[in-house]
Amino acid sequence: MEMLHYDFMQRAFCAGILAAPLASVLGVYLMLRRQALMADTLSHVSLAGVAIGAVLHLNPPFTGSIVAILGGAAIEVVRRSFRAYSEMSIAIIMIGGLSTAVVLMSMNQSINKGFSAYLFGSVVAVNNDQLRMMLAVAAVTAVYFYFLRRPLYQITFDEETARTNGLPVKWISLSFSVLTGMIVSAAMPVVGVLLVSSLIILPAALAIRLAPSFAAAVGLAMVIGVTGVCSGLTASYKLSTPPGGTIALVLLAMLLLGLLLKKAAVQLGKARSRKQGELVKESVFQAETALFGERREFITKSGGSS
Repeated sequence: MEMLHYDFMQRAFCAGILAAPLASVLGVYLMLRRQALMADTLSHVSLAGVAIGAVLHLNPPFTGSIVAILGGAAIEVVRRSFRAYSEMSIAIIMIGGLSTAVVLMSMNQSINKGFSAYLFGSVVAVNNDQLRMMLAVAAVTAVYFYFLRRPLYQITFDEETARTNGLPVKWISLSFSVLTGMIVSAAMPVVGVLLVSSLIILPAALAIRLAPSFAAAVGLAMVIGVTGVCSGLTASYKLSTPPGGTIALVLLAMLLLGLLLKKAAVQLGKARSRKQGELVKESVFQAETALFGERREFITKSGGSS
């Protein structure tokens, strides 16, 4: 393909193929843990890190990643302080991160000009350093889920039972929150702060609706994520549209189409069941009618012979 002749498009596809599976797998766990807004919160919190890096003349993507990771840990700490209102932790951390970013941005007006790339993503501007960071996050994530997949599965569905079984729920949840911050920071260059939750939540939402099991949902979410990113990048190149927004729209279209096909399949299955039920009733009726006729004929013959 023509677009793959360009180095920036090659890096864009590499970044998308690295980030999409990570974000999709994370989304399955977040949705089942009722923490879907956590990714959106950490992406907004990372803005404070980007602003800190810009003010202190450091590497903004690096400082944004550090703050996102710290934000993930902070969410877990605050969540345990408000056990009865766990969603409050997300709101508290988001408010703190956004307010810090706004204040720091107001201190240096020149920062605002470069923030659009962080807000909406600039996957075609991904450099080799960011690719290496994504690769490192992918390696850490693969090792993490390989060794902790069973404990995470138990904690995801029943935290109290997992604690009763002797699992270190507190530390596993804290490490999961930190990993969430890492994955969010790795996915931000692809779709940006404002749309990073689309890369995490939309493939997982569709996979959970279609897959018959947890393992199938994880695998299907990865396939959907990679397909959506590659299709979005291709459409973005052909239509000259922003990559982040195009990827999000493609994933949203895939979700809506998948839900419609699922609903159509359910309705078709119900129609087939009703038709089979009617055929069974008809066959039973015919059998009973034939049996009644035979009995009547037998009774008539018996009466005539007597």
